[in-house]
Amino acid sequence: MRHLFVLDPIPLINPSKDSSVALMQAAHRASIGVWVCTTSDLQAQASTSWAIASHVIPEPWLQQGEPEACQLIDFDCIWMRKDPPVDAAYLYATHLLELAERDGVRVVNKPSSLRAWNEKLGALRFSSFMAPTFVGSRVTALASFAREQGEVVLKPLGGKAGQGVIRVAKSAPGLEALLELVTDQERLPVMIQRFLPAVLNGDKRILLVDGKPLGAVNRRPKRGDFRSNLAVGGTPEATELSSVENEICEQIAPALRENGLFFVGIDVIDGILSEINVTSPTGIREVERLMGIPLADQVIDCLLNSLS
Repeated sequence: MRHLFVLDPIPLINPSKDSSVALMQAAHRASIGVWVCTTSDLQAQASTSWAIASHVIPEPWLQQGEPEACQLIDFDCIWMRKDPPVDAAYLYATHLLELAERDGVRVVNKPSSLRAWNEKLGALRFSSFMAPTFVGSRVTALASFAREQGEVVLKPLGGKAGQGVIRVAKSAPGLEALLELVTDQERLPVMIQRFLPAVLNGDKRILLVDGKPLGAVNRRPKRGDFRSNLAVGGTPEATELSSVENEICEQIAPALRENGLFFVGIDVIDGILSEINVTSPTGIREVERLMGIPLADQVIDCLLNSLS
């Protein structure tokens, strides 16, 4: 059995923190051959798709073979684990991976769903679990929503890891000017949500595998910040799921399964759904370290069961 991981360039990856590395190492422990490439290595001619990929031994990190041309149909599973942004190069890569999917290769997550489920907008499918939210590009409408809610956060729809997220009060001077800036003079829509003060106690990342929550970690913002993302200084903490959080997972699970979203990370603040992360969810290392759960091995086991 062989799995291909489509990743960012290997030199940019920190193996001690990276969830993709955890999955690669778990696959290796399951006697699965692990191969890696970048989105730039994907190619196609006529109906045949392949990658210039390298065989790796990921544990201990890293032994890597010479790149060679491999037909995608020869892999049992392809993991699309390229980090955002979901730009043109990312989207074209999903189309190339779809060629392999049509030939019967399992792609995690499903390429068409990676295109369809924007990580901010995807949560709107379950808006009853969310804080009051508005999406648009018109400054007047955004400012009106901000003043109704009192204090809000602005989120760029293409952002990642808390980058570009802004907290602003309705009385902030220059609110309209700020909205002009974040919408690029009303050319780009943004998401605006009521600010949840409970985020200062943490933002819970819950990892779902085939719709089932297998692990979670609470991320507490650093002093002086409201963003809890680990990439901007948040601190991970051990946690358990509440009944409300379990209910959210149960409600969204059928849609995730239906859309081929096998490995997903949702963000929940005080029982309120914030985002649904489908591109390259993180948090495996933190869950394993803080909760004592062999999460990566469980993910691979679930995948193998679904392939059998």
